[in-house]
Amino acid sequence: MSTMKGVDDAFLGVGDKPGLHIWCIMGTSVVPIAKSLHGKFYTGNCYIVLNTAELKSGIRGHNVHYWVGEEAKEEHCVIASDKAFELDAALGSQAVQYREMQGEESDKFLSYFRPCIIPVQGSFSSHWRRSGEECDQTTMFRCEGEHVARVTEVPFSRTSLDHKAAFIVDTPLKIFLFSGCNSSVQTRAKALDVIKHLRENRHCGRCEIGTLEDGKLVGDSDAGEFWNLFGGYAPIPRDVLDTANGELMTTTSKKLFWINKRKLVPMDTHLLDREMLNSDRSYILDSGTEIYLWLGMATLVSERKTSVTVLEDYVRSQGRSSIGHTVIMTEGHEITDFKLQFQHWPKNVVQKLYEAGREKVAAIFKHQGYDVAEIPEDKPQQSISSNGSLKVWLVDRGCVTLLCTEEQEQLYNGDCYIVQYSYIEDGKDYNLFFSWSGKSSIQEDRLASVSLMSSMSDSVKGPAVVGQVSEAREPELFFLVFKSLIIFKGGRSAAYKNSVLQKSNRTEGYKKDGAALFRVQGLRHDCARAVQVDLVASSLNSSHCYILQDGASFFTWTGSLSLPSEHHILDRMMNKLFPLKQSFLLKEGSEPDHFWKTLEGRSEYSKEKCVKCWPADPRLYTCTFQQCTSVQVFGIPFFQAKEVFTFCQDDLATEETLILDCGEEIYVWVGLHSGVTSKEHALDIGKMFLQAGNAQDGRRSIVDTTVYAVVEGDEPAFFTSFFNWDSSKQVAAVLGNSFERKLAMLKGISPKLEAPDRSLRRSSSRRPGTSSEPTTPEQHQPAARRTFGPAAASVGRVAKERSGSSSALSPSPVIPSWSPRSRASSSTSTPVIARRLFPSTLHGAPHAPSATATGSPARRR
Repeated sequence: MSTMKGVDDAFLGVGDKPGLHIWCIMGTSVVPIAKSLHGKFYTGNCYIVLNTAELKSGIRGHNVHYWVGEEAKEEHCVIASDKAFELDAALGSQAVQYREMQGEESDKFLSYFRPCIIPVQGSFSSHWRRSGEECDQTTMFRCEGEHVARVTEVPFSRTSLDHKAAFIVDTPLKIFLFSGCNSSVQTRAKALDVIKHLRENRHCGRCEIGTLEDGKLVGDSDAGEFWNLFGGYAPIPRDVLDTANGELMTTTSKKLFWINKRKLVPMDTHLLDREMLNSDRSYILDSGTEIYLWLGMATLVSERKTSVTVLEDYVRSQGRSSIGHTVIMTEGHEITDFKLQFQHWPKNVVQKLYEAGREKVAAIFKHQGYDVAEIPEDKPQQSISSNGSLKVWLVDRGCVTLLCTEEQEQLYNGDCYIVQYSYIEDGKDYNLFFSWSGKSSIQEDRLASVSLMSSMSDSVKGPAVVGQVSEAREPELFFLVFKSLIIFKGGRSAAYKNSVLQKSNRTEGYKKDGAALFRVQGLRHDCARAVQVDLVASSLNSSHCYILQDGASFFTWTGSLSLPSEHHILDRMMNKLFPLKQSFLLKEGSEPDHFWKTLEGRSEYSKEKCVKCWPADPRLYTCTFQQCTSVQVFGIPFFQAKEVFTFCQDDLATEETLILDCGEEIYVWVGLHSGVTSKEHALDIGKMFLQAGNAQDGRRSIVDTTVYAVVEGDEPAFFTSFFNWDSSKQVAAVLGNSFERKLAMLKGISPKLEAPDRSLRRSSSRRPGTSSEPTTPEQHQPAARRTFGPAAASVGRVAKERSGSSSALSPSPVIPSWSPRSRASSSTSTPVIARRLFPSTLHGAPHAPSATATGSPARRR
């Protein structure tokens, strides 16, 4: 094996495959740790952990952590830091480095070792003299955390107990769980995962499990047995008041330093901007909670080593050596949390791969197994059944009108629409709803369409997923349900027409006998769209195909970089738009003067290959609302999102609302026991997430992102595909919260089940005059124009409170008026019938939208 100067031979060749590599510092050497011992850390040692992940772009992401035990020697800590730097060099300086102190580990680090890590007293060298873990003595652990378990061994004493955490007492014959009255349900559930781990690894799966709640003693045999271990019951002192929530608005001043010859040079931090960082320098950014070291890509290796030493000295000088929240990264590999410290951080630039790198790209894909001449053709990343039924409603002033079959594939950019796609998947009825807003639609219709969609989705049979979509940012699923779609300029709604008349004396939009230019694209041969664009030459692009209409004359134009498959789609859409009409086929560069005259003359347009961006790597976040106790903003809930690292299906806790961020799309997953009361509220939470700047590229607009709302137990395949999904874990019909469900499985008790009454997901009692649209072809009835009276009034009220500008594409999200269920509930009991999301009583509220039919049933003609 070839060697690399300045790099330990143990690091050569690592990081080629996804997974974990762990080394222990032994003297001046690093010793690889067998996979069977991963997660077992000794307090007297330092470790280096490499996690390699395969990203959607095909490249590999590396995170290097060096873990320092509380009893580790100082010289070993220095060696661990140096070796972590060497490992980064072996990986091409593309890794992000983290320092982890025992007891202060980051969530990212703990997420690698599910369900937990329990540091072992002593050193790694003593491992060889041990036959196994001791289980003949009583040990006590303190357990905190909701998505990662933070387990700390504490003295076996009553004084170790408190009301905030969950405590595990492991005896030779039985494991007890004591749940503090202020511990959350998720923390208790995580503690059960730790108990399961202890039972399997320390007791070979053979021991009893007892649980007791803080303050509940009557009729509980486990409680009596537990307190006997401590010599009898005694009250636990009150917890010290946690003032963290009251300090939410306290902003710690940031400090930015430039490292100049081992000295720190302070910089102005009034407004941090990316332009302040030079590639030939290194910087330390202290945000108060974390300390970052940024290494410019043009810095020398010797300068980087010096910068790491300066970082360690700075941490010690600040008296924060026991806090392991330090992050080291190289320019171009910054983590999101670092970018969010700056007022402005440019988004990643999409490289133009076609011109100079054409052959190189082809070679890369061939090396990865593609048999291609250049690059792979774009293919849909998501899929959905193609045998479903489609319905489209036009939204107009709080009313909806069902479009006939001929019109439902023709949308106008001045209107808003509600789309329902009903299909069967794995023998289960599903409904996918979209609220689509055209670029020129008015504010009133945009607000109404979301509210009406939410109400309509509650009245259908079977699971329903809702999505909010804006023109030009539609996801693949939107086009897949349409098969073929045409988007015209203009609008059919009366509200849009009135708004145009107020601006001018003539209506704008597509005219059958006029001139128009359509861009034609397709995901595949049976999924195509034609979008009317501005009638100017600059609208052209060499990567696409176009249809140009000039009265009775028609041209089909193929760009020089378009694909043969797109030419077939062009012919199909020509027949769709203009049946029985003949067109002149034009290749780019052979256009007649008539063509350019219709486009108001020649002008520059894009002639570069449009390459589809790599899909973003999905990231999961928990969402909470905290009440701030600051005098100025007392009582106002503040939205907080926290990332869940190395996420899996088990992280979808029924008490929580989580967001799966997939870049151009986000999914708001709502647990059955969360505090969310409607799908519209769920969509509002998605808007808050985008505006809060927690997303992968910082703050994003609802206009640029599709937001879905998904309910626990009703997850469709296009959502579960982001997980290693186990359908047997779907517990939509199981009674109980996360703790009760896990406890039943751990004790081998058959969980109580609810009757599969789907009416609990929609209005179970119908008032006179209310109706819901059929969801199967057999139930298909004539269309009715429906008005949502209370909803229309509500929309009008909200519209007056918002900006009256019709050019605003998206309103600011309304903070939901609900109060989330306390995460520190002292009770884990569940009602006789588990509370379902969106019960009928909520839809019967005075301002809840109701579908009231008005007028005679008739289709639009």
